[in-house]
Amino acid sequence: MQVEGGDPARVLRAPRAAGVAGVLFALLLAAVIVLVRLALPGQANGAAAAVADPSRRDALQTALALVPFGGVFFLWFMGAVRDYIGAREDRFFATLFLGSGLLFVAMLFVLSAWAEGLVGPAGASQPAAAPQGWELGRHFTYTMLLGYGMRMAAVFTLSTTSIGRGLGLFPRWLGWLGFLVALVLLFVVTSVPWSELIFPAWVLVVSSRVFWFSFRGPRVPKAA
Repeated sequence: MQVEGGDPARVLRAPRAAGVAGVLFALLLAAVIVLVRLALPGQANGAAAAVADPSRRDALQTALALVPFGGVFFLWFMGAVRDYIGAREDRFFATLFLGSGLLFVAMLFVLSAWAEGLVGPAGASQPAAAPQGWELGRHFTYTMLLGYGMRMAAVFTLSTTSIGRGLGLFPRWLGWLGFLVALVLLFVVTSVPWSELIFPAWVLVVSSRVFWFSFRGPRVPKAA
């Protein structure tokens, strides 16, 4: 069946593009989070020694190299989702979806640029010379990732889930899962280590389902 106002081939391409981009983003973000967690200690008074360790420095530099690609795939994911929804999107949730997604990517890039300053050639020559500076960098990295980035991810999850449920694109279980993920990202992520991995896991579930069902042909969502 053809979705009103859209070309069937385009309707098929958009979910597949969103699914592919979402899966790639989820895998890259999970890798970045794991590498940052392993490279930078969560507790204070250990950042300078951690960055001085060559293996941890290499892990952090690998994570920083992956961030731009993750941001590109996330923007691709957002664009494909909006293209599929088209004129049926609710303006309120569409604004939250777009604003939170863009802010999330911007925070990832700011975090990456700041961390790159920590481990760059100039800053790495004497890692133990200014321990307070390294602790400030560690604190800034985790604050930007958990305190701000994951809160924007929570808003993105909530708005995407609301749009998906409103248009009949998400089943009931996926809707409740989205709301649970949003609550964890809002209230739990700063106090429970590694809980931020729930966001890329949710994106992976949503993207995999969208990609899988795109091969069943276009469907007619409910009226917004």
